[in-house]
Order: sequence, then C-alpha cells, then structure tokens
Amino acid sequence: MTSAARILIVDDEAPIRRFLRIALESEGYEVVEAGTARDGIRAAAHEQPAAVILDLGLPDADGLAVLRGIREWSQMPVLVLSVRSDEGGKVAALDAGAQDYVTKPFGTREFLARLRALLRDRGEPSPSPSVLEIGDLRIDAAAHTVTKASEPVRLTRREFDLLWLLASHAGRLVTQGQILRTLWGPAHAEDSQYLRVYVRQLRAKIGDDASDPRYIFTEPGVGYRFRSQGPDHI
Repeated sequence: MTSAARILIVDDEAPIRRFLRIALESEGYEVVEAGTARDGIRAAAHEQPAAVILDLGLPDADGLAVLRGIREWSQMPVLVLSVRSDEGGKVAALDAGAQDYVTKPFGTREFLARLRALLRDRGEPSPSPSVLEIGDLRIDAAAHTVTKASEPVRLTRREFDLLWLLASHAGRLVTQGQILRTLWGPAHAEDSQYLRVYVRQLRAKIGDDASDPRYIFTEPGVGYRFRSQGPDHI
C-alpha cells in the first residue's frame, strides 16, 4: 500500500463519513466522499479509488445496486459497512462482489486492519478504466452510454455488454466460448449462432461493415477481435 492510496467512502451519514475520513487520513490515505448511490457510482468511475467503503442504507438506492454497478466494469475492492448484521444480508453483499463486510458499530483498529488486508490481497492493481475511446466511438461503462462521432448510439443492455467486453480487450482475440460464457453463462457456451445474431445487430448500430470492418474483426470459427485503441488497424 502506498501512503497516497485513494479511498472512496459512500455513506449518507455525514458523521460516519467524517469519522472515517479522520481515521483514514491519519493513516495517510486520500479520501473521497459520496452521500448517495448515484454519486457513489460516479465517484467510483471518475476518481478511480484503490478501494470503496460502502454503506448499504443509501437514500436513493440500496448499496447493493452501487456494488453491482461497480462490478459491471471494475473489480476494485469493496468493503461493506452496514448496520445489517443478519447472515442473509452479509451473504447477499459478498455474493454481489464485496470483498469484506463490517457491521456497525465497529472498532477503528479492526476496520483499518481489514482495509489493509483487502488492499494487500489485491496488490493495488491499476483501476480498470470506465471510459473507452476507440476511433470515433466513446463507451462509458458507468453511465452505460455509447456515442459515435459525438452522436448517441442506442444499444440494448446485452448489446452494450457485448460491445464493452470486446472493446475492453481491444486488439486481442476473444473466443466465441469466452463471450458466450461471460454474457450468457456456461449453458450457452456452444450457442455460436445466437452470438452471431448479436454481433450483426451491434455492427449495424455502430456503423460497422462485416465485409470491410473498422471495429469488429471476425476470426472465422474462433471469435472476434476489436480494433486497437491506436490508429486504424487491429
């Protein structure tokens, strides 16, 4: 851990945020705060924290919605702080992608120790980008928006997930099986025809010609390769 590691606190209670800020800054962390689910997701995307401290009882949405929103585009560590002490609540948070769960009220030393362990176990990987710009496409994972030459592109949720998966592996081959298992689950790993339909729909919406592609290149019988983030080449 470095002394400048940035920690995002998402909690609607100002006294709790103030208490956590004092505790974290005393240990050398940089602190960013958010009081709502919406602001929490936005801060996670744009501040790129080393870890998120997340309360589940937010005024505009359940904290699990924030957790699931982050997990759509990043594996940044999330430590849940909550008054919910029931086993079901803990399991739900962990299943949704939290790395740890601390029940309020909590001891400062234990909280800081858990955070250190969380960062140490993760090795503080570089945060995943939430926005990709490739050619004239701009893909924002946190906002779930796509623009082409600054004009909005309307995609279904599945089409967006497919585009993000390919674009986040730009320049690398992604096999049909990898795509199908990731987006549709193991039971659909052989449904290549199903995938081809979605690729065709996605190409049509982003203005990509299969016979002369700019973005999605087909490796026949194997998978797809998205254009690299540099000049016009794969």
